[in-house]
Amino acid sequence: MSAPPFAPGGVSLRVYPSDDDAVSIVEEMREQARLAEASGFDGLMTSEHHGGFPGYIPNPLQQAGWLLEATRRIWAAPAPLLLPLQHWSHVAEALAWLAGRFPGRVGGGVAIGGLRADFELAEIPWEEKLARFEAALPRLAQALRGDAEAPLASDPAIAACAASPIPLLSAAQSPGAVRRAAACGAGLLFDSLQTPERIGNLVAAYRAAEGRGPCIGIRKVWLGTPPSEHAEAQLRFYQSYTTEQSQRHWGKDTLVTGRDGKELAERLLDFTNRSACQALNLRVHLTGLPAGRLREQIEIVGHEVLPVLQQGLAAQQGIAATSEATR
Repeated sequence: MSAPPFAPGGVSLRVYPSDDDAVSIVEEMREQARLAEASGFDGLMTSEHHGGFPGYIPNPLQQAGWLLEATRRIWAAPAPLLLPLQHWSHVAEALAWLAGRFPGRVGGGVAIGGLRADFELAEIPWEEKLARFEAALPRLAQALRGDAEAPLASDPAIAACAASPIPLLSAAQSPGAVRRAAACGAGLLFDSLQTPERIGNLVAAYRAAEGRGPCIGIRKVWLGTPPSEHAEAQLRFYQSYTTEQSQRHWGKDTLVTGRDGKELAERLLDFTNRSACQALNLRVHLTGLPAGRLREQIEIVGHEVLPVLQQGLAAQQGIAATSEATR
C-alpha cells in the first residue's frame, strides 16, 4: 500500500472527466487512475460541481469509490466536496463506509463552494453557505475521528474511525479559513491559482493557530512543450465565473512546466519550499485537451518527475522535522 492519504511528502493526481458520454467518462477516469497507480502516484483527488458544469461531475465521493475499485494500493479522496450542499452526518457515514471497503485508502476534503448554480440546484440559499459550512466542519471532523455523538456514534463504520481516523482537509483561501480548519483539526488544501507567497502566509497563520494537519498545494503541471492555448483557455474559464476580489491572490503563470523531469521537479520543489506545503496534488487536465494526451502526461510525469520530486519532498520534510525538534 502507498503512504496514507495526505501524508507529508506525498504526490497525488487530480482526476477530471473527459468530454464524452457518461459511460466513457467513468471508464476514462478509471483508466487514468490505473495509470496513475502504475506510474508511482500516491493518491487521487476528485472535485465537485453540478448541472453539467464543464470539466466536473456532481458526485466526487462516489467517483472516489470508482477509482478505488479500479486500483489496488493508492488512496482516493473527494477533495473538495461541497459540504454546505449535504448534511455533514451523511458525508461522515459515506466516507466511513467507503473506508470500511478500502481500509487506509480513504481521505476527505471539503469546501464552501463558489458557484451559485450548485446551490440553486440543491435549493439551498446562497447566503447560507458560510454559516452551514462553519456549523458542519467541526462536527464532520469529530465524526471522522470516531468521536461522534449519539445516534451517529452507533454506526459501526463511524465507530471504527476511533482506531483508524479518516484524514480531512479544508479548502482555504483566507486567514479565517485556516483558523477555522486549525480549530477542528483539519488540514488545508490550496487551489492551483494562489501564489506560493500567499499560501506560505496562510500556512504560517494556520501553524500560529496551532494547526497540525497536512498542508497540500494543487499545481497544474506539464512536462515538455506546454499547450499554451489550452492553459490560457483554462485561465479565461476560471476568470469567467470568479470575482476580481477572489483573483487578487492569483499568480500570473499558474502552469508549472519543465523541459525535462528534473527541471519540472525542481520548480515544484521551489513551490513547496516557498509555500511551506508538505505534499502536492498535481493536475495535467487542461480545457480542450484529448484524453490521450492527458494519459501521456500522467505516465511521463510519473516516471520522469516523481522520483526526483518525491526524493526532494522527503528531504524538505526531513529538514523541517529537524528544525521543529530543535526549537
